[in-house]
Amino acid sequence: MQLKDKNVLITGADGFIGSHLVEHLVEKGADVKALSCYNSFNYWGWLEDMNCLKDIEVVTGDIRDSYFVKEISKNVDVIFNLAALIAIPYSYIAPASYVDTNIKGTLNICQAALDNGCARVVHTSTSEVYGTALYVPIDEKHPLQPQSPYSASKIGADAMAKSFYNSFDLPLIIARPFNTYGPRQSARAIIPTLITQIAAGKKEIKLGNLTPTRDFNYAKDTARGFALLAECDEAVGEVVNIGSGSEISIKDLCELIKKVMGADVEFSSDKERLRPGKSEVERLLCDNSKIKELVSYKPEYSLEEGLTETSLWIKKNLEKYKVDIYNV
Repeated sequence: MQLKDKNVLITGADGFIGSHLVEHLVEKGADVKALSCYNSFNYWGWLEDMNCLKDIEVVTGDIRDSYFVKEISKNVDVIFNLAALIAIPYSYIAPASYVDTNIKGTLNICQAALDNGCARVVHTSTSEVYGTALYVPIDEKHPLQPQSPYSASKIGADAMAKSFYNSFDLPLIIARPFNTYGPRQSARAIIPTLITQIAAGKKEIKLGNLTPTRDFNYAKDTARGFALLAECDEAVGEVVNIGSGSEISIKDLCELIKKVMGADVEFSSDKERLRPGKSEVERLLCDNSKIKELVSYKPEYSLEEGLTETSLWIKKNLEKYKVDIYNV
């Protein structure tokens, strides 16, 4: 399947990865319908700032409403389901909302796609479902370990999506990105947390745990991975990791960002930013051999290149971040 000239629905299009996917699919020639979560201000999130806004159709609503989802899925060839609650700390205090959006929302997407005869669904998972690595690199057969209500809800969502493939032959792919970063990422994530504080002139940078390792992938590379998987017939029915295949500790990441930004800062641990002990995922390293085999995927951005692009964007858009407030 080629995405050019296909009618594509992207849920969560107003968010971080979703907005990058919108841009990528417009460049590929797809006819994009972008779902932004309804609000009374009619605010479309990151879609507001995009040059391709005139080239897409924006709809507002909520994937928790099955009737709404069925309606917007009519005459759609491909659905990319990125709508989700993703902040891990917030899942500790509002877990029920994660079940409603991530699990029930996925059910609504799959049922609507089945009822409307959609040709393909790409469901978004997360490397958080693996928990702390039992072995590395982490392939798609690694056990799933729910170390937070967020990861539990995503495990449930993945299972719901896969059940529609197994039970009803819904042509579905589960894309499992590792730690995506880049322009437009919210301040709850580690990289914008670091960069915004440095850009704001802070000399003491407050962070959580510095020992975990992560596999970081630039947002444009993640979006490209989504599109390549959607076009791959052999990926249907599969769970596929999207990652760089390299890891870095948060401590070393801090030093790299310090170097990239030419900053003279010190790092300190803030108790408010620490996860509960058994909830912390200590190590994530992607085995990306499957996506390489399926679609010859290779990240185009090195970590230093991606961090440079991200820091430049954040400096230009620092007013969008509330630097002095810890965002869960």
